[in-house]
Amino acid sequence: LNPWFVTGFTDGEGSFGIYFSKSSQYQLGYQLKYEFTIALHKKDRGLLENIKLSFNAVGAIHRHGEESVHYRVSSMKDLSVILNHFDKHLLITQKRADYLLFKRVLELVQRKEHLTSDGFHEILSIKAAMNLGIPDSLKEAFPNV
Repeated sequence: LNPWFVTGFTDGEGSFGIYFSKSSQYQLGYQLKYEFTIALHKKDRGLLENIKLSFNAVGAIHRHGEESVHYRVSSMKDLSVILNHFDKHLLITQKRADYLLFKRVLELVQRKEHLTSDGFHEILSIKAAMNLGIPDSLKEAFPNV
């Protein structure tokens, strides 16, 4: 696929997500997860397969419910392929702002800053500025964000 097609398609259908799940196994009480996702109707699985190939076949495609399929990339190593693509083939919608925030979070994680209180709070602030913001449970747990 043309890389600009992949970028344009992502502008419309893709998402860059930062998620927190409560976990006592982590010092700050939450596990941080991050992923790039494109979700489509199951009849468009072939297109997702081609998009995956354009990203050097990183990530995985899974059925989600009865009618949809999701292409997800969530490992730091695989996300470097995604970042490389969008650094060269720039998004042009509001999705670009979310991408830049997502990239900032990954940089903090690579430097292990997410393990510190300051870094964790910075990531929470970034999450609050992205997509749908932060859920009420995180707002209650971290009212200063």
